[in-house]
Amino acid sequence: MNTALQECVNGLVLGGIYALIALGYSMVYGVVGLINFAHGEIVMMGALSCISSLGMLLGLHVAVPLALLGGVLFSMTVCMALGWGIDRLAYRPLRRAPRLAPLISAMGVSMVLQNVGMMIWGRGYTLFPRFFPEHPLLFWGARLTLVQLAILLICVVLMVLMLVVVTRTSLGRAMRAVAQNPDAARLMGVSVDGVISLTFLLGSALASIAGIMVSANYGQGYAYMGFLLGLKAFSAAVLGGIGNLAGAVLGGLILGMVESFGAAYLGPLTGGFLGSQYEDVFSFVLLILVLTLRPSGLLGSVEGERA
Repeated sequence: MNTALQECVNGLVLGGIYALIALGYSMVYGVVGLINFAHGEIVMMGALSCISSLGMLLGLHVAVPLALLGGVLFSMTVCMALGWGIDRLAYRPLRRAPRLAPLISAMGVSMVLQNVGMMIWGRGYTLFPRFFPEHPLLFWGARLTLVQLAILLICVVLMVLMLVVVTRTSLGRAMRAVAQNPDAARLMGVSVDGVISLTFLLGSALASIAGIMVSANYGQGYAYMGFLLGLKAFSAAVLGGIGNLAGAVLGGLILGMVESFGAAYLGPLTGGFLGSQYEDVFSFVLLILVLTLRPSGLLGSVEGERA
């Protein structure tokens, strides 16, 4: 087996998931200037709601493709409703408040959602239905499962689609206008609150798909899975340049590669002292190094404070 190529595949799969979640962070921050720390819990809700709906549909003997489609649509609906509700109830009333107020509100929403997840699904693991073939595909000595291949393809399609939406559509122009100056955008006829709500909806839809990918890849989901995923994806967004969508994608891919190669090669080099159990440390060490050398991130630009 080609170890380097295998770790590259694993890093791309992991990095693609981080990138999707990081896109949600960057979109919301770019438009509102808010770090939505509840985003990781939306990922968790997406994963577990999909697992529950899949179990119900398969129990009713619905065909696997239809059950999978129904589970994804149900998960996206739940997450988009959560994103819209969180914006309306927790963030919109604090739009003009000092920056610390919405940050504390976001942390509170995160804890509430995590506990709601525990109340609904418990503290244990919920298994993702296994209806994909387990036999891996071989590419030049690297093993790639059908689930991983699907994750890679879906991540590429969604990331390209989101970049096109933001750069080539009227919604994207409105989002960029609100990000630059919300008051001027409002004077030009842009519905600022509507654009912000749509941003939360898009970010939550991406989070739901990312949650489904994580649970399908690892075969399980749990109520506190969103905390570390959200923290890593936020690190990816900051690494690439918070508010920059291309930076979020780049940061997610770099983070996935660092975790994969760090766990595979630093363990043997250090006699097992730095093994896979320290893969989370590698990501945050990289983040600290990048922010020390370039505080605005890899693709970020230094800007003045927005009025």
